[in-house]
Amino acid sequence: MHIPDCDTAELDILSFDAALAASSGGYDRERWLYVPDFYAEYRYILGTRGKKPLICIGVNPSTAAPDALDNTLKSAQRIAHSNGYDSFIMFNVYAQRATRPNDMDAELNEALHRENLRAFEYILRLSESRPAVWAAWGAVIEKRKYLPGCVLDMARLGESYGAEWFCCGKRTKAGHPHHPLYLRSDAPLEPFDVEGYVASLS
Repeated sequence: MHIPDCDTAELDILSFDAALAASSGGYDRERWLYVPDFYAEYRYILGTRGKKPLICIGVNPSTAAPDALDNTLKSAQRIAHSNGYDSFIMFNVYAQRATRPNDMDAELNEALHRENLRAFEYILRLSESRPAVWAAWGAVIEKRKYLPGCVLDMARLGESYGAEWFCCGKRTKAGHPHHPLYLRSDAPLEPFDVEGYVASLS
């Protein structure tokens, strides 16, 4: 369980570039991509390295770390491999760690969101072909009013890199893409109209 100590606006947050450059060790850097590479109140990226990654997007990170994946990330990794990807990268609409989404910042921290977008741009560049982005946040997107706007910013950034968006499993009645938990490990990815989805939320 991770309960935030305070609002992220009260923290001295590392920029994505500074967090990417940091090196604290403790895990196999040839295998894992972990930014920041230490446990903190926020996490930009956690995943494995490869030439054809599947970028899985949840709402916000919880306790997972290299070699200590939670059930959500284990499921994401299995589905990535079953759909032909050699690696997976877990990203989030909002970078604040909180096991319970109700503990997330009540208001958007613009600085954290800006750095999170820098992280998203970085992982979009890692694919040797068109980036594959899996929308996997479930109905939790409704927990904060600022979250759909964050998704829209990501969609616009992804468009500039030719990103292909996917979902997996049955969508909710409100049209939200299925969360990775409780999906079959061989569940297929399907095309997802992210901009149409965000428009439906406004």
